[in-house]
Amino acid sequence: MTDSKKAITAAGITRPFMVDEVPWDEFAHGERFGSRYRQLGEYGGCQHVGVSMEELAPGKQACPNHYHHLEEEQLMMLEGTATLRLGDDNYVLVAGSYVVFPAGQKAGHSIYNHSDAPCRYLVIGERNPHDVVVYPDSNRVGVRLTGEGYNKSATMEYWEGEKQ
Repeated sequence: MTDSKKAITAAGITRPFMVDEVPWDEFAHGERFGSRYRQLGEYGGCQHVGVSMEELAPGKQACPNHYHHLEEEQLMMLEGTATLRLGDDNYVLVAGSYVVFPAGQKAGHSIYNHSDAPCRYLVIGERNPHDVVVYPDSNRVGVRLTGEGYNKSATMEYWEGEKQ
């Protein structure tokens, strides 16, 4: 017998599964951001590598522009077209396009669907619980371990605030 929410058998073994078995999750934030996605790796029981299939509607951006200090990501476009913003440049991605975002590459990346049809792509990434994510447009720094975000401009010198 299998768990209907995971591809794990009663014996704890991950069985093969069809992508269509994985339920869609959705999120939206305002008019600009929103997508739906299937957490394929999580469904199969993975804890260290995340794989998700994302679908981006026309006119939507998947997430704020960002880069990771400790986590690398990869993206493969499956259907449709979208614009990749990478640092100061923009690239049109089509089915078969592949892009890698190495950990520590200080160039923000984000995907925007500039077309009039949905696009689908795979995102593959580590699930590093210690990652620090920088959002250049908002000057935000996210610390995954604590689940907190900080304004990058509020930096302190090493000894600042310490009693002498």
